[in-house]
Amino acid sequence: MLVNFTTPNMRIPFDNSYSKLPDHFYERADPAQVPAPTLITVNNSLATELGIEPEWLRSDAGLAVISGNTVAEGSEPLAQAYAGHQFGGFSPQLGDGRAILLGEVIHANGERKDIQLKGSGRTPFSRGGDGKSALGPVIREYLMCEAMFALGVPTTRALAAVTTGEKVIREERIDGGIFTRVASSHLRVGTFQYFATRNDTEAIKTLVDFALNRHFPHAETSLSPALTLLEEVISAQAQLIAHWMSIGFIHGVMNTDNFAISGETIDYGPCAFMDDFHPNCVFSAIDRDARYSWGNQGSIAHWNLTRFAETLLPLLDPEPDTAMKLAEAALNSYSKQFINLYHLHYKSKLSLTEDAPIEFIQGTLSLLADQQVDYTLFFRRLTQLANKDTEASKLVELFIDAEACLKWIDEWITLLDDDLITTMQQVNPITIPRNHQVEAAIQQAYKGDFTLFHRLHEAWKHPFTENPEHEDLELAPLPEERVTQTFCGT
Repeated sequence: MLVNFTTPNMRIPFDNSYSKLPDHFYERADPAQVPAPTLITVNNSLATELGIEPEWLRSDAGLAVISGNTVAEGSEPLAQAYAGHQFGGFSPQLGDGRAILLGEVIHANGERKDIQLKGSGRTPFSRGGDGKSALGPVIREYLMCEAMFALGVPTTRALAAVTTGEKVIREERIDGGIFTRVASSHLRVGTFQYFATRNDTEAIKTLVDFALNRHFPHAETSLSPALTLLEEVISAQAQLIAHWMSIGFIHGVMNTDNFAISGETIDYGPCAFMDDFHPNCVFSAIDRDARYSWGNQGSIAHWNLTRFAETLLPLLDPEPDTAMKLAEAALNSYSKQFINLYHLHYKSKLSLTEDAPIEFIQGTLSLLADQQVDYTLFFRRLTQLANKDTEASKLVELFIDAEACLKWIDEWITLLDDDLITTMQQVNPITIPRNHQVEAAIQQAYKGDFTLFHRLHEAWKHPFTENPEHEDLELAPLPEERVTQTFCGT
């Protein structure tokens, strides 16, 4: 039995709304007790923004909450219901099988935020799983989501991470952990699919109103709420995916249950940043057909948005043909938005003139693939070259064929917009979460050493800033250091 506590002036200022929705939107679920929780870290700045005293989170009382051993005052723990397409196959019931929403708080900017524990034990949606998390996925998600935030990408955030003092059984018995995630909400395309497959149009209408109020309040007075929501989500996802691709990020599991209505990056399972560029690059060990490769992410987003539109058809218009036409018109706008944003990102990364041909961007990426060039280092050294901070030779040495690079540089110079050179420094990161570095931090953590975890976290807070202390983190992995496969946390 969980124990409630009250500590004067030391608490999480919960202000919950999802728990006020109808009961079939979720199942009540308390976190499981863990034997010996130990704090790994607390995100001080985020805690303060959420109205939570960081030092309280570090106290025994705070640790009890973020480890699941105590239900805080005002918390209403629940597991959300949702469905989803996983690698194209539909599961009518998924839900939070290893995550529990503690409640919501109001951020300093006035936005409502969810606080959720991941790895906190079984829920009614666990489907036979233990609901726990190994320590590795906790380390990965904390590092990755905070690095993405620093890169300017819409993302869920990390509030805290703990070890649990217990072993979880995967391929072997390994240390367990719990991750405290903060999100604008945990509404997914799969949330809408859950009710659509049950023909519960009233529930979908409730979700539409809830989502508009929460994420797009400027559109709440729309005469067609469902269409407005569809259009807003399409725009948010076009922006997100174009940004992902511009920094070489591969999500790895773009299932509809991992596709947030808010337009935030959610669920950092088998994700990774590319080293050598290739459009078909895949890291996820379970993505055997490269469905979610780097180059497929734009089209997969369109596929997921189409599934979202299908759930809204009954609300778009009572006449099926009219509803379909409205949905198709909205979905057709995605491709144009995405391509425009994609090209804008690359024009900034390459500092190209406004009239530079789009073919030059594609030709550049094809050259990088052919020459097996490290993606981040290429744009890093190109930025230095544009700013006259390095010689062309430093860029050329990344290529197998030096002449091919020199020829490309000659063409690039003719398209270079000198007024945008400073922009390159703001969009081409110096450091990124290299997969081999993340993996090294995970392996050290399993040995009880979090030194590298803390170093990487600090370094990746400022990805566009020169720092001599972090120069080693800029380097591409040596062949023996490469980590080419990542795995889901389950």
